[in-house]
Amino acid sequence: MRTASAIVPATSANLGSGFDSFGLALSLHNRFFANLAEDWSVEVNGEGANTLSSGADNDVARAMARVFGEAGRPDLAASIRCENAIPCGEGLGSSAAAIVGGLLLADRLVDAGLSSDEMLVLGDELEGHPDNVAAALLGGFTLCWRDHEPRCVRVDPATGLAAVILRAAAPLATTESRALLPPEVPHADAAFSSGRAGLLAAGMALGDIEALSAGLADRIHEPYRQMAVPDLAQVREALIGAGAVGAVLSGAGPTVVGLVAASDDDSALSAALEVAATVAPVIGESEARHPPSVSGIDRIGAVRRVV
Repeated sequence: MRTASAIVPATSANLGSGFDSFGLALSLHNRFFANLAEDWSVEVNGEGANTLSSGADNDVARAMARVFGEAGRPDLAASIRCENAIPCGEGLGSSAAAIVGGLLLADRLVDAGLSSDEMLVLGDELEGHPDNVAAALLGGFTLCWRDHEPRCVRVDPATGLAAVILRAAAPLATTESRALLPPEVPHADAAFSSGRAGLLAAGMALGDIEALSAGLADRIHEPYRQMAVPDLAQVREALIGAGAVGAVLSGAGPTVVGLVAASDDDSALSAALEVAATVAPVIGESEARHPPSVSGIDRIGAVRRVV
């Protein structure tokens, strides 16, 4: 029986000033396996094992069904196995990873031949926004916009970056976090974040640490989401004080990611471990956060992996 598999990275969206536009792939992965079957079934191991659906409404299955329909085979179903390492509901792109995994599995099972652009459109349709989907598909640093349909540009981040990940003890629904955002923001705040987004993109591409650090600041969404993440300022201060170049809410939160820079990726990972060790006692004073973990940057992405 033909089996398809896919490996999909976690992602951190927004990155401060890149609200609903920027995404960064992290070297934390979910693995998905599927074969055609008479009925839908989903086995979930690891993160989400006790909470995610085991039926046709699982995000992996939904994405597969969408591709089967595009291929003219809406009658098909699949047996799916998920080996999940990406936490659910914590701002690290777990739903986007599931959707991208489903798109890739179905594409391979029926030889649909979908391009990355076509997968981005379908992923955006299923997820509701393209930033996490783009980074999960392509890896590296992605910038998204809409021109009737979602589009993106992929940038290979300069070498020497790693992330310190501080997960919250309790998840935060994206809908709840987005509900905190006002319908309008002052022009001064929009101008601030617009300029910082340009700095962030330049810093990522050029390895300019000063630009990267400045670019992580935001006035569009993080000040409002802090109402649901009350320790954001404390965690940010701890990470920067320990040596991170900046710290941001990952996606809609509540996870906070600190970026660490060094001369190369291995050195950045070592530096990130030192930052994590330094902030662990500070964060450990509260029950609001899990102990910090570290991650490199995934520079490959799901669609370019041969599995």
